[in-house]
Amino acid sequence: MTTILQLNSSVFSDSGTSSSLADTFVQQWYRREPDALLIRRDLASDSIPHLTAETFAAAGMPPQERTPAQANAALLADTLVAEVLRADILVIGLPVYNFNLPSTLKAWFDHVARAGTTFRYGSDGPEGLLPIKHAYIFTASGGRYAGGPADFQAPYLKHMLGFLGINNVTFTYAEGLSMGDAGRESAVARAEEQIEVLLSA
Repeated sequence: MTTILQLNSSVFSDSGTSSSLADTFVQQWYRREPDALLIRRDLASDSIPHLTAETFAAAGMPPQERTPAQANAALLADTLVAEVLRADILVIGLPVYNFNLPSTLKAWFDHVARAGTTFRYGSDGPEGLLPIKHAYIFTASGGRYAGGPADFQAPYLKHMLGFLGINNVTFTYAEGLSMGDAGRESAVARAEEQIEVLLSA
């Protein structure tokens, strides 16, 4: 049975285009695998706070050595790490905000990147430890940036996911959403067609 971890990061929650595309992908996945397990986080309605010195230190300590206050400070990170370690597939709904990813998604990475658990350093450098087989990223943007000099999302995400051990990453784009209604409709339609192609492979 496949476990899917879905992260929607649009400030518009379920109304965001990137969220809608990610939801469509997951819904169609269920059509072919009804028994799949979904862990779904909406980072707009259930936002993840940025790291603090307290949460960073507590999460890095062995659980048995934490004080009650440190255990409480590490609780969210422990939960997020457990979710990502359980997942086989990662699905991210990803809007472009000021040329990069939402800060709530960056905060999620900051909490789940845990030395010795989701990655480790060896004699040859870092080694990712996540068991996730494939990450599917559904990006929505008002302009068109993919593959160009202003595309800061894809390089960062490929590097960060690879750092954690996820090297099979697929991007699906809906771009130019603020460049007229016709362009918006065609961009979303192309993205939805790409979802069908992904799931038929």
